[in-house]
Amino acid sequence: MEIKRLDDARKRDWDAFVETCPEATFFHRAGWKEVVERAFGHTMPYLFAESAGRIVGVLPLGHIKSFLFGNALISNPFCVYGGAVAESEEARVALEQAGIQLAREFGVDYLELRNRLPRSTGRPTKALYVTFRKDLDPDPERNLSAVPRKQRAMIRKGMAAGLTSVLDRDIERLYDIYAESVRNLGTPVFPKRYFAILKEVFGEDCEILTVEHRGQAVASVMNFYFRDEVLPYYGGGSERARDLKANDFMYWEVMRRAVEKGIRVFDYGRSKEGTGSYRFKIHWGFEPERLPYEYELIKAKAVPDINPLNPKYRLFVSAWQRLPLPVSKWVGPWLSRSLG
Repeated sequence: MEIKRLDDARKRDWDAFVETCPEATFFHRAGWKEVVERAFGHTMPYLFAESAGRIVGVLPLGHIKSFLFGNALISNPFCVYGGAVAESEEARVALEQAGIQLAREFGVDYLELRNRLPRSTGRPTKALYVTFRKDLDPDPERNLSAVPRKQRAMIRKGMAAGLTSVLDRDIERLYDIYAESVRNLGTPVFPKRYFAILKEVFGEDCEILTVEHRGQAVASVMNFYFRDEVLPYYGGGSERARDLKANDFMYWEVMRRAVEKGIRVFDYGRSKEGTGSYRFKIHWGFEPERLPYEYELIKAKAVPDINPLNPKYRLFVSAWQRLPLPVSKWVGPWLSRSLG
């Protein structure tokens, strides 16, 4: 078995492995390497294990070095899942050891493995995030009935308000709405080109659904499709969205349209416990699953605590929420490139 770095010649082989590996996710796809390199300029040393000329395991990695947030090697930055996935424990361990060696060569503070499923390695973990996943029924009405009564009422109010959903071919309306939403949360927005590159690289597997009210966009979300799963990933609503229940309606439309495509799993993505997005997903009847992110400490003495709930970032979050939207869209992309 050999550990090698991914190049353009092996991208198809990499994705063919990811497509058939049960533990692999959308965030293990080779396209993320191109997306992050082009959008943010980070080094993305993707590693794969090869045996008899065949890929038997992959470990996507990204090097994020920031004055504000430290120096780390992450699997996979800008993604909620990552870590090594492989056909055998031997290949997985070999990939992880190669990742640790690379982390030492880069001189990072730590290596972060964003595993979706728990591993018994003895490495320190951080109980910060959970994910929400649920099987879908082929009958949309049964999916609607499965939503708890109060949340179902919000969806029906959106329907009664005359909301409609459409698929956008470009990222213009999504970006404006998303930028407003994250500014209101106190988070810097990613650069516009990032969303455009995501749409370009992942093609039909990257879909933008926008909710309109009387022809005006009030909410929008970028969804990823992988095998039999749909993952609403970057979404938000305008100032009018709350009164119209547009966000509730929007995620229902994602679910309804996914069922029409034969999708069987709805992945609501990760949230921090105790946050608004966590409570929103709980109200949909989803059960949280803890994400067992692992850390190999290289120069760091403790597991990092880089998140908006950390008291040392609260002043920044509060100040950011008060920024004029045009200013946040101008400054945000410079800061967000380090928020991998």
